[in-house]
Amino acid sequence: MPDPNVPTDLPPTILLRDVHLTLGTAAGEVNILRGLDFSVGQGETVGVVGPSGSGKSTMMMVIAGLEKATSGEVRVAGVDLSVLTENGLALFRRGHIGIVFQNFHLIPTMTALENVAVPLELSGRADAFARAAEKLEAVGLGRRLEHYPAQLSGGEQQRVALARAFVAEPPLLLADEPTGNLDGTTGSQVIELMFDLHRRRGTTLVLITHDPALARRCGRVVRLADGRITAEDGSDDGRVVPLRRP
Repeated sequence: MPDPNVPTDLPPTILLRDVHLTLGTAAGEVNILRGLDFSVGQGETVGVVGPSGSGKSTMMMVIAGLEKATSGEVRVAGVDLSVLTENGLALFRRGHIGIVFQNFHLIPTMTALENVAVPLELSGRADAFARAAEKLEAVGLGRRLEHYPAQLSGGEQQRVALARAFVAEPPLLLADEPTGNLDGTTGSQVIELMFDLHRRRGTTLVLITHDPALARRCGRVVRLADGRITAEDGSDDGRVVPLRRP
């Protein structure tokens, strides 16, 4: 059901209308997104579930401007991503979107502190390293600032990635299976950090997961299949119910 704490009179943070994405392969064209419609309100938390190959990660890449839709409308924070150049998209992400991937994507030649400071350094922030140290402290890595990714455990690397994603306190956080490579205890800690950011800052959160119980922690749940949203929201017993179309 919709999150009762989220105002309904604000423009959506994410708006996808009839989005298609077709990629060419050696075997021919593959339709990954097939007329996807998806809207997320400001400050909302949405869990995204569905089988492997359903288009979940691709949808996230389109929302982040890391993949360009073949057709359809993609608006994030009111901005039409289709009109932005690659540089424009990079600048937009820097100011508006934090991304947490399953595989961390840390820069191996940089320390934890340097990895987290990168987004702020690119923005010209004089306090980049001070803020990065503060965020690493917040995720329990205050004593690991000078360690390189190879010197950190998987859980510690994911916490560095999370600190990097919200060091600039972006209004939108996208997380793609953020606990997929972590043990249960560490995964729970990472999830709590993301929901804490939502509670403290009103951050909009889109969480892709294979775990139905984790998805149901969000205010709304949507299910993807074959590049379309086929069900959304939860009934009182936690089931995902079929999407009703006119």
